[in-house]
Amino acid sequence: MTSERAPVRVVVADDHPMFRYGLIAALDGVATVEVVGEAAAGAELLELVDRVRPDVVLTDLNMPGVDGSAATRAILARHPEVAVVVLTMHDEDEALFGALRAGARGYLLKGADRAQIVRAVLAVADGDAVYGAPVARRIVDFYTGARRDFAASVFPELTDREREVLDVLASGADNREIARRLYLSEKTVRNHVSALFLKLGVRDRAAAVARARDAGLGRPEPA
Repeated sequence: MTSERAPVRVVVADDHPMFRYGLIAALDGVATVEVVGEAAAGAELLELVDRVRPDVVLTDLNMPGVDGSAATRAILARHPEVAVVVLTMHDEDEALFGALRAGARGYLLKGADRAQIVRAVLAVADGDAVYGAPVARRIVDFYTGARRDFAASVFPELTDREREVLDVLASGADNREIARRLYLSEKTVRNHVSALFLKLGVRDRAAAVARARDAGLGRPEPA
């Protein structure tokens, strides 16, 4: 005797009421999904997740107050069992990799149809990660050689060498380790790091690392 799967409990968050209502209406017609709450802002989303403990959160990135990436990070810090799927109109690399750094297990663009969204919800509830086809291509490009072009698009104010220094800096390396990896003197590294602070508009190393990691930089040293 087999038992039917209980519906996946979903919270929907988006600051556009018409989109939110339409998405909820679409999901309400699916037997395997149960919408258990909705939110229009990041802080409201956090309170709702604390209260209803859903299986999956479907959230936009742009919301008043706490944005979607920050909300994702906070949700997973409190409730690591919750799976977050970003559903957004933003396909820029910085938005994508910022969401992945925050812990999102899915990233879909708002052009996705109901079947794609439902598949993503069910998949992440089972522990998988799901990305729409355009997003998946960007991830593959990033990890198969397009990193330099990506960094240039995210931080166009930096020189190629400054981007390399920032990438290694974001992995947690100190100046001596950066010098070793890039075959530079420590004095040269210090100069590049000072230039990075100025160009990125940050005051210290921690802030520079945070900006770089939010943009998807910070690869470990190859084995």
